Amino acid sequence: MIQKDELLLDVHGLNVSFQLENCRLQAVSDVSFKVRRGETLAIVGESGSGKSVTSLALMGLLPRKANMAAERMEFQGASLVGMAQREISNLRGNRFSMIFQEPMTALNPAYTIGNQLIEVMLRHRKVSKRAATERAMFLLEKVGMTSPGERLRQYPHQLSGGLRQRVVIAMALMCGPDLLIADEPTTALDVSVQAQILRLLKDLQEEFQSAMILITHDLSVVARVADTVAVMYAGTIVESAPVRELFASPYHPYTQGLLSCLPVPGKVKRGDPLGTIPGIVPSVIQGEVGCQFADRCPRVTSECRTENIAMQKAGSTLFRCRLPASVLAQPVMEESS
Repeated sequence: MIQKDELLLDVHGLNVSFQLENCRLQAVSDVSFKVRRGETLAIVGESGSGKSVTSLALMGLLPRKANMAAERMEFQGASLVGMAQREISNLRGNRFSMIFQEPMTALNPAYTIGNQLIEVMLRHRKVSKRAATERAMFLLEKVGMTSPGERLRQYPHQLSGGLRQRVVIAMALMCGPDLLIADEPTTALDVSVQAQILRLLKDLQEEFQSAMILITHDLSVVARVADTVAVMYAGTIVESAPVRELFASPYHPYTQGLLSCLPVPGKVKRGDPLGTIPGIVPSVIQGEVGCQFADRCPRVTSECRTENIAMQKAGSTLFRCRLPASVLAQPVMEESS
């Protein structure tokens, strides 16, 4: 029996680093979150913030030169930390799956769509090739593809970007996983196809009662599909909250900056300039102290550059800033006056 409030994924204190010639790059630092069955967690941030590295760590797909550690990283009660590659391989594509960012590179151009879909089920389930083929055709129909039997005989280059993305989604669902990780699933698709893919993911999630981690930089996507949001910056989560609370009352200056870049109907008039965040995401060197957002923050103080910043709580929101919620809730102009 499916428990809708079942805790599927529990991550606490995840760290991922890469050894360079003269230093160690801390790609992910002290990342913690939980995902329950039927829930959608959106991980948001600019390019280089550590979103994809976090997802690869969960999938056990980090490159060999990466160094991963975590206080706790459990999937359905089983610890993924130190788990043998053979065990993780048995889980990957089976109990949890990933929808990769670029469908053309996620699909093998030398094999037909049918070969690639069927292989997933034959790898993890004791079923006949006929049963796996029927499952593949069923899922291709579910993701909105016509003539599934014909599609199985086609190669990736014969499909449009939107159709390839649907194939990748069907592949991720072949074994009915409990958790889907979708890494920028609408990248490089036109607006109408983006909306179709997002609606499809939400419908499939509800039908199969799976959880989903949606990795994106698009806050408009988050508003439509997410239940909770974790905002990442420079490898760490700077704010997490239920989606409605985050959009209504963001606390961290980075989250406020991201939201100011959105055109809000009724608030932003046609032709008015949108907000911007000056600068770029910094390279994070292991051992550095202070807030990584300090160089771009309109509220920065000298202490921000010299003190390690801990998480604070305001209602259901967690945010990483040394300033109290009462100050962060006020506009910057009012604070400085």
